[in-house]
Amino acid sequence: MKHIIILGDGMADHPVERLGGKTLLQYADTPYMDMLAKNGRTGRLITIPEGFQPGSEVANTAILGYDLNEVYEGRGPLEAASIGYDMRADDMAMRCNIITLADGRIKNHHGGHLTTEQSDILIKYLDRQLGNEDIKFITGIQYRHLLIIRGGNKHIVCAPPHDHPEEEWRQLMVRPEHGWENRRDGDRMTAQQTADIINTLILKSQQLLEQHPFNKERAAQQKDAANSIWPWSGGYRPKMDTLQQMYPQIKEGDVISAVDLIRGIGRYAGLNRVTVEGMTGLADTNYENKAQAAIDMLRQHDFVYLHVEASDEAGHDGDLELKLKTIENLDRRIVKPVYEEVSTWTDTPVCIAILPDHPTPVELRIHVAEPVPFIIWHPGITPDGVETYDEVSCVSGSYGLLRLEEFMNKFMEL
Repeated sequence: MKHIIILGDGMADHPVERLGGKTLLQYADTPYMDMLAKNGRTGRLITIPEGFQPGSEVANTAILGYDLNEVYEGRGPLEAASIGYDMRADDMAMRCNIITLADGRIKNHHGGHLTTEQSDILIKYLDRQLGNEDIKFITGIQYRHLLIIRGGNKHIVCAPPHDHPEEEWRQLMVRPEHGWENRRDGDRMTAQQTADIINTLILKSQQLLEQHPFNKERAAQQKDAANSIWPWSGGYRPKMDTLQQMYPQIKEGDVISAVDLIRGIGRYAGLNRVTVEGMTGLADTNYENKAQAAIDMLRQHDFVYLHVEASDEAGHDGDLELKLKTIENLDRRIVKPVYEEVSTWTDTPVCIAILPDHPTPVELRIHVAEPVPFIIWHPGITPDGVETYDEVSCVSGSYGLLRLEEFMNKFMEL
């Protein structure tokens, strides 16, 4: 049996008064996910291990069956892998957002939804002005980029910008972990030295970006300025077994995502990174091309991890209508074509799983560490009586409440 996971990033939510007390999954029109829930088996999954922040890098790695206590090194190294930067042994890699600051606060975590082409101009400019043999800025996708600090110490406390909308940014600057202030990590610099370097880069970036012609033009158009970098989630080169080593059922597999983080996880997991024309990581992504790519890869290989970022971005923006639309788009433009195609493959049955990585409640605009609902369906599976796919119905699912790698272990048993 072949396997596909369809991951709606941040899709789960809380009850919303404007929706009559329903969650977005309860309120949205999702006939195909509901059909698969009715004809398959459901449950809930804890995707965030105790002691970890509810980030996508944590949740997606756990969903794929990894023990975070053994492999976790933060987002930076995973995104470096996706970008194609080969980390040295003494590198520390950090996710480096370009964000918007206004009135002393973080207005948004994405610089006004920059395109990759726009960001590339700014990142290369910052690298020329601030980079040297020990500091390097590397362009990623849209607002998501990379900062490399040679000899950097990962024992620092950073604030993910998407978790702190409208908060005062100066109170969120980098500091060393307690007890690491003057400690070195092997031959690396101290955590305090690392924090000082990053905070200096943040302040200098603001001075440079404010004067850049791009932001002067944005100001004239009354658009959000891309006026600060915000590095976070740093780490060293991780050591991970591939999925092929962990699950002998997987001879070859693929990851389909517009997000560097997910593509980086896929690279370390031994998956082929499939590039799809028109995928953006936002609500305007090309759902049809991603669905077709998943179908094509399943014809050739054993496993596909299809990741769609759109719901998470809408949740972070607090856009209720858009998040509802992204959920319905996932149902009609991803789940429907994938199911309708693979359900006809009698000689090569396909097992489908659908789930989010974490909730991104639209009224909170941040990730939360709460269980997420999931569906597993394959031809001939015995249904468990759950009629719809949502956070409430799946509480009654026959899988119950799974933890972390238990999901992948059960999924790959089928």
